[in-house]
Amino acid sequence: MEANKRPKLLDQVKQKIRFLHYSLHTEKSYVHWVRRFILFHNKRHPKEMAGEEVASFLNYLANKEDVSASTQNQALAALVFLYKQVLDVDISEIPEFSYARKPKRLPVVLTQSEVKRIFEFLNEPHRCMVGLMYGSGLRLNECLGLRMLDVDIERREITVRRGKGNKDRRTLLPEFVLPGLKLSIDKVVQFHQIDQADGIRHVHMPDALAKKYPNAGKQLKWQYVFASHKTSVDPITGNTGRHHIHSKSVSRAISNAVRKANIMKHVTAHVFRHSFATHLLENGYDIRTVQELMGHSNVNTTMIYTHVLNKGGHGIRSPLDSL
Repeated sequence: MEANKRPKLLDQVKQKIRFLHYSLHTEKSYVHWVRRFILFHNKRHPKEMAGEEVASFLNYLANKEDVSASTQNQALAALVFLYKQVLDVDISEIPEFSYARKPKRLPVVLTQSEVKRIFEFLNEPHRCMVGLMYGSGLRLNECLGLRMLDVDIERREITVRRGKGNKDRRTLLPEFVLPGLKLSIDKVVQFHQIDQADGIRHVHMPDALAKKYPNAGKQLKWQYVFASHKTSVDPITGNTGRHHIHSKSVSRAISNAVRKANIMKHVTAHVFRHSFATHLLENGYDIRTVQELMGHSNVNTTMIYTHVLNKGGHGIRSPLDSL
């Protein structure tokens, strides 16, 4: 009887997400919102609820918690996933609800001299990672997720696999990062030899690849380029292996460098990607090339960087400066 017991709802959500090969980040996010939805409605089972309850929860997020538009959209996506993929219930008819306001903000962009000053206060491997975000246009998670086989030093090329929208793309590998990159690669080789000697044969792989390459942990090419100096337990498989370094360590290194460089802008890891696109356009590269390097599906997404070119009132020279 116990063996035939149906998994709890949140476990069903996790199982379905893993079956569809969604990321661990998406899994945590969706489980969080499904749990909050259930608690908001006094622990009623979602099968007892429908579109009206979803709308009231989304209204609460927008009006009481004042969440951002992206946060509200994330909650909506989680609940649509719950009903469509897990419960097999159609809730396409969701009553009108208050949309969280989506402010129109231009991306923060650094000048090249500001980037140069920040690099002065970065050490490896963070210097190399920030170099890939600014010099190759990588997102932080794409940088963290790089494997040994994704880096082609001879061709000066990086392959980004399963990027945003589950798309692959190729981008350039700047000369600037080569010394730091080679240091990281040498460390990975050493770590891999130690792990093999200690009987550690696991490296995290997306579900589809884990089935296709069951012995990936034994192969150097599947190891993370920016590997953690410690082994850890994979939260999905429970196996011990060597994951990539934590994103928080990169964010801390950037914050410290920005503070030491005395830069007043709000600089996150993503700002270096914004700066990559903007500086390419400033240097005369066409927008389609930049779109391809950034991995944008729509050129309209790339167009936002044209609004920060040359700065100072759309590049217009003030009449005051002509006096």
